[in-house]
Amino acid sequence: MKFTPFDLEYTQSVWEQKVDFNLTESGVHPISLEALLDGDQDKINSLMGTEINYPHVNGNPELRQNIARLYDGAEWDKNVLVTVGAAEANFIIMQTLLADGDEMAVMTPTYKQVWGIAENNGHTVRPFHLRPENGWALDIDDLNAQVNDKTKVISIVNPNNPSGYILKEAEMNAIINAADRVGAWILADEVYRGAERLQEDETPSFYGKYDKVLAIGSTSKAYGLPGLRVGWIVGPADTVEDIWRRHEYTTITATMLSNHLAAHALSPQVRPRLIKRTRDYIRKGYPVLEAWMEEQEGLFSYTPPQASAVTFVKYHLDVNSTELMETLCREASVFVGAGDSFGMDNHLRIAFGQDKEVLDEAFSRIRKTIQRLQG
Repeated sequence: MKFTPFDLEYTQSVWEQKVDFNLTESGVHPISLEALLDGDQDKINSLMGTEINYPHVNGNPELRQNIARLYDGAEWDKNVLVTVGAAEANFIIMQTLLADGDEMAVMTPTYKQVWGIAENNGHTVRPFHLRPENGWALDIDDLNAQVNDKTKVISIVNPNNPSGYILKEAEMNAIINAADRVGAWILADEVYRGAERLQEDETPSFYGKYDKVLAIGSTSKAYGLPGLRVGWIVGPADTVEDIWRRHEYTTITATMLSNHLAAHALSPQVRPRLIKRTRDYIRKGYPVLEAWMEEQEGLFSYTPPQASAVTFVKYHLDVNSTELMETLCREASVFVGAGDSFGMDNHLRIAFGQDKEVLDEAFSRIRKTIQRLQG
Protein backbone atom coordinates (compact mmCIF):
# COMPACT_ATOMS: atom_id res chain seq x y z
CA MET A 1 0.00 0.00 0.00
CA LYS A 2 1.30 3.45 -0.90
CA PHE A 3 2.52 5.35 2.16
CA THR A 4 2.79 9.13 2.50
CA PRO A 5 5.56 10.05 4.97
CA PHE A 6 5.02 12.94 7.38
CA ASP A 7 7.68 15.16 5.81
CA LEU A 8 7.92 17.82 8.53
CA GLU A 9 8.25 15.35 11.38
CA TYR A 10 10.65 13.21 9.36
CA THR A 11 13.01 16.13 8.76
CA GLN A 12 12.73 17.14 12.42
CA SER A 13 13.66 13.59 13.44
CA VAL A 14 16.73 13.78 11.20
CA TRP A 15 18.00 17.28 12.00
CA GLU A 16 16.70 18.75 15.26
CA GLN A 17 19.28 17.03 17.47
CA LYS A 18 22.18 17.76 15.08
CA VAL A 19 22.05 21.54 14.74
CA ASP A 20 23.08 24.39 17.02
CA PHE A 21 19.85 26.33 16.46
CA ASN A 22 16.46 24.68 15.95
CA LEU A 23 14.06 27.22 14.44
CA THR A 24 11.52 24.61 13.38
CA GLU A 25 10.05 24.17 16.86
CA SER A 26 6.67 25.86 16.64
CA GLY A 27 6.31 26.63 20.33
CA VAL A 28 8.32 28.95 22.52
CA HIS A 29 11.45 27.97 24.41
CA PRO A 30 10.35 25.19 26.83
CA ILE A 31 9.94 26.02 30.50
CA SER A 32 11.99 24.17 33.10
CA LEU A 33 10.42 21.95 35.74
CA GLU A 34 11.75 24.28 38.41
CA ALA A 35 10.12 27.32 36.81
CA LEU A 36 6.85 25.46 36.25
CA LEU A 37 6.58 24.51 39.93
CA ASP A 38 7.82 27.98 40.99
CA GLY A 39 8.65 27.03 44.58
CA ASP A 40 5.23 25.45 45.29
CA GLN A 41 6.46 23.17 48.06
CA ASP A 42 3.11 21.44 48.50
CA LYS A 43 3.07 20.52 44.81
CA ILE A 44 6.73 19.42 44.93
CA ASN A 45 6.06 17.20 47.94
CA SER A 46 2.97 15.76 46.28
CA LEU A 47 4.91 14.92 43.12
CA MET A 48 7.76 13.35 45.09
CA GLY A 49 5.26 11.07 46.79
CA THR A 50 3.51 10.07 43.57
CA GLU A 51 3.50 6.38 42.76
CA ILE A 52 4.51 5.79 39.13
CA ASN A 53 1.37 3.84 38.35
CA TYR A 54 -1.21 4.09 35.56
CA PRO A 55 -3.35 7.22 35.88
CA HIS A 56 -6.99 7.39 34.79
CA VAL A 57 -6.83 6.11 31.21
CA ASN A 58 -8.92 9.02 29.92
CA GLY A 59 -7.03 11.58 32.03
CA ASN A 60 -7.02 12.31 35.76
CA PRO A 61 -10.16 14.14 36.93
CA GLU A 62 -8.30 17.29 37.99
CA LEU A 63 -6.69 17.58 34.56
CA ARG A 64 -9.99 17.03 32.73
CA GLN A 65 -11.68 19.60 34.97
CA ASN A 66 -9.03 22.19 34.11
CA ILE A 67 -9.36 21.41 30.40
CA ALA A 68 -13.16 21.66 30.51
CA ARG A 69 -12.88 25.19 31.94
CA LEU A 70 -11.36 26.31 28.64
CA TYR A 71 -14.50 25.41 26.61
CA ASP A 72 -17.93 26.94 27.17
CA GLY A 73 -20.43 24.23 28.10
CA ALA A 74 -17.93 21.36 28.30
CA GLU A 75 -18.35 18.84 31.12
CA TRP A 76 -15.13 17.29 32.36
CA ASP A 77 -16.57 13.80 32.89
CA LYS A 78 -18.38 13.61 29.53
CA ASN A 79 -16.73 15.78 26.89
CA VAL A 80 -12.97 15.53 27.56
CA LEU A 81 -10.45 12.82 26.66
CA VAL A 82 -6.74 13.23 27.47
CA THR A 83 -4.34 11.85 24.85
CA VAL A 84 -0.61 11.52 24.29
CA GLY A 85 -0.17 14.86 22.58
CA ALA A 86 -2.38 16.34 19.89
CA ALA A 87 -0.75 13.83 17.51
CA GLU A 88 -2.54 10.87 19.09
CA ALA A 89 -5.75 12.88 19.30
CA ASN A 90 -5.71 13.51 15.55
CA PHE A 91 -4.83 9.90 14.77
CA ILE A 92 -7.62 8.26 16.77
CA ILE A 93 -10.18 10.83 15.62
CA MET A 94 -9.42 9.90 12.02
CA GLN A 95 -9.76 6.21 12.88
CA THR A 96 -13.13 6.88 14.46
CA LEU A 97 -14.75 9.21 11.94
CA LEU A 98 -13.62 8.12 8.46
CA ALA A 99 -15.06 5.08 6.68
CA ASP A 100 -14.50 3.73 3.18
CA GLY A 101 -15.48 6.27 0.54
CA ASP A 102 -15.41 9.26 2.89
CA GLU A 103 -13.53 12.39 1.87
CA MET A 104 -11.89 15.12 3.92
CA ALA A 105 -11.57 18.84 3.20
CA VAL A 106 -8.39 20.34 4.68
CA MET A 107 -7.29 23.93 5.18
CA THR A 108 -3.95 24.66 3.51
CA PRO A 109 -1.23 25.57 4.26
CA THR A 110 -1.40 23.39 7.33
CA TYR A 111 0.34 20.98 9.64
CA LYS A 112 -0.14 17.94 7.43
CA GLN A 113 -0.62 15.12 9.92
CA VAL A 114 -4.34 14.50 9.35
CA TRP A 115 -3.83 15.00 5.61
CA GLY A 116 -1.26 12.20 5.55
CA ILE A 117 -3.34 9.92 7.78
CA ALA A 118 -6.30 10.29 5.43
CA GLU A 119 -4.22 9.56 2.33
CA ASN A 120 -2.56 6.57 3.95
CA ASN A 121 -6.00 5.11 4.60
CA GLY A 122 -7.19 5.61 1.03
CA HIS A 123 -9.34 8.71 1.54
CA THR A 124 -9.52 11.60 -0.89
CA VAL A 125 -8.21 14.87 0.54
CA ARG A 126 -9.56 18.11 -0.92
CA PRO A 127 -7.56 21.21 0.09
CA PHE A 128 -9.11 24.64 0.50
CA HIS A 129 -6.84 27.63 0.77
CA LEU A 130 -5.78 30.49 2.94
CA ARG A 131 -4.56 33.04 0.38
CA PRO A 132 -1.19 34.71 1.04
CA GLU A 133 -2.02 37.48 -1.41
CA ASN A 134 -4.96 38.37 0.87
CA GLY A 135 -3.02 38.27 4.13
CA TRP A 136 -3.80 34.53 4.54
CA ALA A 137 -7.56 35.14 4.56
CA LEU A 138 -9.79 32.12 3.98
CA ASP A 139 -10.98 31.62 0.40
CA ILE A 140 -14.62 30.88 1.20
CA ASP A 141 -15.52 30.10 -2.43
CA ASP A 142 -12.72 27.53 -2.50
CA LEU A 143 -13.96 26.03 0.78
CA ASN A 144 -17.48 25.61 -0.57
CA ALA A 145 -16.18 24.13 -3.82
CA GLN A 146 -14.22 21.42 -1.98
CA VAL A 147 -16.98 20.38 0.45
CA ASN A 148 -19.43 17.89 -1.05
CA ASP A 149 -21.78 15.09 -0.06
CA LYS A 150 -18.83 12.73 0.49
CA THR A 151 -17.09 15.13 2.89
CA LYS A 152 -17.05 13.57 6.38
CA VAL A 153 -14.50 15.88 8.01
CA ILE A 154 -13.45 19.50 7.53
CA SER A 155 -10.04 19.94 9.12
CA ILE A 156 -8.76 23.34 10.22
CA VAL A 157 -5.92 24.70 12.35
CA ASN A 158 -6.84 27.93 14.14
CA PRO A 159 -4.70 29.88 14.88
CA ASN A 160 -3.08 28.54 11.77
CA ASN A 161 0.16 26.63 11.51
CA PRO A 162 2.31 27.77 9.69
CA SER A 163 0.97 31.26 8.89
CA GLY A 164 -0.17 32.37 12.36
CA TYR A 165 -3.46 33.60 10.89
CA ILE A 166 -6.56 33.74 13.13
CA LEU A 167 -9.88 33.10 11.43
CA LYS A 168 -12.37 35.95 11.61
CA GLU A 169 -15.88 35.31 12.90
CA ALA A 170 -17.32 35.38 9.36
CA GLU A 171 -14.74 32.81 8.25
CA MET A 172 -15.56 30.54 11.19
CA ASN A 173 -19.24 30.83 10.32
CA ALA A 174 -18.50 29.94 6.69
CA ILE A 175 -16.76 26.74 7.82
CA ILE A 176 -19.65 25.89 10.13
CA ASN A 177 -22.18 26.52 7.35
CA ALA A 178 -20.22 24.35 4.92
CA ALA A 179 -20.08 21.52 7.47
CA ASP A 180 -23.76 21.83 8.33
CA ARG A 181 -24.71 21.76 4.64
CA VAL A 182 -23.38 18.21 4.24
CA GLY A 183 -23.46 16.98 7.86
CA ALA A 184 -19.65 16.93 8.19
CA TRP A 185 -17.56 17.06 11.33
CA ILE A 186 -15.23 19.96 12.05
CA LEU A 187 -11.84 18.81 13.32
CA ALA A 188 -10.49 21.97 14.95
CA ASP A 189 -6.81 21.89 15.88
CA GLU A 190 -6.63 24.76 18.36
CA VAL A 191 -3.24 24.13 19.96
CA TYR A 192 -2.19 27.78 19.44
CA ARG A 193 -5.09 29.26 21.45
CA GLY A 194 -3.45 31.48 24.04
CA ALA A 195 -0.39 32.19 21.87
CA GLU A 196 -1.77 35.41 20.38
CA ARG A 197 0.78 38.06 19.39
CA LEU A 198 -1.40 41.15 19.04
CA GLN A 199 -4.60 40.63 21.01
CA GLU A 200 -5.27 39.91 24.68
CA ASP A 201 -8.48 37.93 24.08
CA GLU A 202 -7.90 34.27 23.37
CA THR A 203 -8.92 32.91 20.00
CA PRO A 204 -12.51 31.57 20.17
CA SER A 205 -12.94 27.81 20.00
CA PHE A 206 -15.18 26.11 17.47
CA TYR A 207 -16.49 24.00 20.35
CA GLY A 208 -20.04 25.01 21.25
CA LYS A 209 -20.70 26.75 17.93
CA TYR A 210 -21.82 23.59 16.06
CA ASP A 211 -22.91 20.18 17.28
CA LYS A 212 -20.30 18.15 15.36
CA VAL A 213 -17.04 19.71 16.51
CA LEU A 214 -13.99 17.96 17.91
CA ALA A 215 -11.61 20.53 19.40
CA ILE A 216 -7.97 19.56 19.89
CA GLY A 217 -5.62 21.12 22.42
CA SER A 218 -2.15 20.48 23.79
CA THR A 219 0.30 21.65 26.44
CA SER A 220 2.95 22.10 23.77
CA LYS A 221 2.46 25.44 21.99
CA ALA A 222 0.78 27.98 24.24
CA TYR A 223 2.31 26.58 27.43
CA GLY A 224 5.94 25.78 26.60
CA LEU A 225 5.53 22.16 27.73
CA PRO A 226 5.97 20.00 24.60
CA GLY A 227 7.85 17.31 26.51
CA LEU A 228 4.86 16.48 28.69
CA ARG A 229 3.22 14.91 25.62
CA VAL A 230 -0.26 15.79 26.84
CA GLY A 231 -3.06 16.61 24.44
CA TRP A 232 -6.83 16.43 24.58
CA ILE A 233 -10.07 16.12 22.65
CA VAL A 234 -13.24 18.00 23.57
CA GLY A 235 -16.43 16.96 21.80
CA PRO A 236 -19.87 15.33 22.06
CA ALA A 237 -19.97 12.73 24.84
CA ASP A 238 -20.92 9.73 22.71
CA THR A 239 -18.23 10.47 20.11
CA VAL A 240 -15.59 11.07 22.76
CA GLU A 241 -16.53 7.67 24.19
CA ASP A 242 -16.06 6.07 20.75
CA ILE A 243 -12.67 7.76 20.34
CA TRP A 244 -11.65 6.54 23.82
CA ARG A 245 -12.03 2.96 22.56
CA ARG A 246 -9.32 3.68 19.94
CA HIS A 247 -7.16 5.33 22.61
CA GLU A 248 -7.08 1.98 24.42
CA TYR A 249 -5.59 0.38 21.29
CA THR A 250 -2.87 3.00 20.80
CA THR A 251 -1.16 4.49 23.85
CA ILE A 252 -3.65 3.45 26.58
CA THR A 253 -2.76 6.55 28.60
CA ALA A 254 -0.43 9.47 29.09
CA THR A 255 1.90 9.07 32.06
CA MET A 256 1.00 9.64 35.69
CA LEU A 257 3.57 12.43 36.07
CA SER A 258 2.42 14.11 32.85
CA ASN A 259 -1.16 14.08 34.11
CA HIS A 260 -0.17 15.72 37.40
CA LEU A 261 2.12 18.31 35.80
CA ALA A 262 -0.41 19.18 33.08
CA ALA A 263 -3.15 19.57 35.70
CA HIS A 264 -0.88 21.96 37.58
CA ALA A 265 -0.03 23.90 34.41
CA LEU A 266 -3.68 24.30 33.38
CA SER A 267 -4.93 25.24 36.84
CA PRO A 268 -6.52 28.70 37.19
CA GLN A 269 -3.60 29.73 39.41
CA VAL A 270 -0.76 28.73 37.04
CA ARG A 271 -2.18 28.91 33.51
CA PRO A 272 -2.21 32.74 33.27
CA ARG A 273 1.50 32.82 34.17
CA LEU A 274 2.35 30.34 31.42
CA ILE A 275 0.24 32.18 28.83
CA LYS A 276 1.98 35.45 29.74
CA ARG A 277 5.39 33.78 29.42
CA THR A 278 4.52 32.45 25.97
CA ARG A 279 3.17 35.79 24.76
CA ASP A 280 6.26 37.57 26.08
CA TYR A 281 8.50 35.30 23.99
CA ILE A 282 6.31 35.80 20.91
CA ARG A 283 5.97 39.55 21.29
CA LYS A 284 9.68 40.11 21.93
CA GLY A 285 10.90 37.58 19.37
CA TYR A 286 8.89 38.62 16.33
CA PRO A 287 10.35 42.17 16.07
CA VAL A 288 13.83 40.61 16.00
CA LEU A 289 12.84 38.39 13.07
CA GLU A 290 10.99 41.20 11.27
CA ALA A 291 13.88 43.64 11.59
CA TRP A 292 16.28 41.02 10.25
CA MET A 293 14.02 40.22 7.27
CA GLU A 294 13.70 43.91 6.44
CA GLU A 295 17.49 44.16 6.31
CA GLN A 296 17.63 41.51 3.57
CA GLU A 297 16.75 43.94 0.75
CA GLY A 298 13.59 42.38 -0.64
CA LEU A 299 14.61 38.76 -0.12
CA PHE A 300 11.42 37.98 1.83
CA SER A 301 7.69 38.62 1.37
CA TYR A 302 5.50 37.98 4.40
CA THR A 303 2.38 38.74 6.39
CA PRO A 304 3.06 39.16 10.13
CA PRO A 305 1.54 36.32 12.19
CA GLN A 306 -1.38 37.13 14.46
CA ALA A 307 -0.55 34.22 16.76
CA SER A 308 2.00 31.43 17.37
CA ALA A 309 5.78 31.53 17.56
CA VAL A 310 6.29 30.88 13.84
CA THR A 311 5.72 32.74 10.60
CA PHE A 312 5.55 31.50 7.03
CA VAL A 313 7.59 33.64 4.67
CA LYS A 314 8.19 33.56 0.93
CA TYR A 315 11.79 33.95 -0.19
CA HIS A 316 12.93 35.25 -3.57
CA LEU A 317 15.79 32.90 -4.28
CA ASP A 318 16.02 30.32 -7.05
CA VAL A 319 16.42 27.26 -4.85
CA ASN A 320 13.97 24.59 -3.66
CA SER A 321 12.85 24.98 -0.05
CA THR A 322 13.95 21.50 1.06
CA GLU A 323 17.33 22.03 -0.57
CA LEU A 324 17.65 25.40 1.17
CA MET A 325 16.64 23.90 4.52
CA GLU A 326 19.24 21.14 4.23
CA THR A 327 21.94 23.60 3.14
CA LEU A 328 21.25 25.78 6.17
CA CYS A 329 21.41 22.74 8.44
CA ARG A 330 24.76 21.61 7.02
CA GLU A 331 26.47 24.97 6.55
CA ALA A 332 24.96 27.18 9.24
CA SER A 333 23.78 24.56 11.75
CA VAL A 334 20.40 26.33 11.75
CA PHE A 335 17.21 24.34 11.13
CA VAL A 336 14.13 26.06 9.62
CA GLY A 337 11.00 24.44 8.18
CA ALA A 338 10.86 23.85 4.42
CA GLY A 339 7.77 25.12 2.62
CA ASP A 340 7.60 21.77 0.83
CA SER A 341 6.45 20.24 4.13
CA PHE A 342 3.37 22.47 3.95
CA GLY A 343 2.75 22.08 0.22
CA MET A 344 4.24 25.47 -0.75
CA ASP A 345 7.75 25.65 -2.22
CA ASN A 346 9.81 28.87 -1.98
CA HIS A 347 8.57 29.36 1.57
CA LEU A 348 10.17 28.83 4.98
CA ARG A 349 8.54 28.41 8.37
CA ILE A 350 10.75 30.29 10.81
CA ALA A 351 10.33 30.09 14.58
CA PHE A 352 11.06 33.12 16.75
CA GLY A 353 10.00 32.08 20.26
CA GLN A 354 13.56 32.31 21.61
CA ASP A 355 15.75 34.81 23.43
CA LYS A 356 17.12 37.68 21.32
CA GLU A 357 20.74 36.53 21.48
CA VAL A 358 19.75 33.11 20.14
CA LEU A 359 17.80 34.64 17.28
CA ASP A 360 20.53 37.15 16.42
CA GLU A 361 23.16 34.44 16.08
CA ALA A 362 20.89 32.09 14.12
CA PHE A 363 19.82 34.83 11.69
CA SER A 364 23.42 35.95 11.22
CA ARG A 365 24.37 32.42 10.20
CA ILE A 366 21.41 32.15 7.81
CA ARG A 367 22.42 35.43 6.18
CA LYS A 368 25.97 34.24 5.52
CA THR A 369 24.72 31.10 3.80
CA ILE A 370 22.19 33.03 1.71
CA GLN A 371 24.87 35.54 0.66
CA ARG A 372 26.96 32.65 -0.64
CA LEU A 373 23.97 31.26 -2.57
CA GLN A 374 23.21 34.69 -4.02
CA GLY A 375 26.83 35.35 -4.93
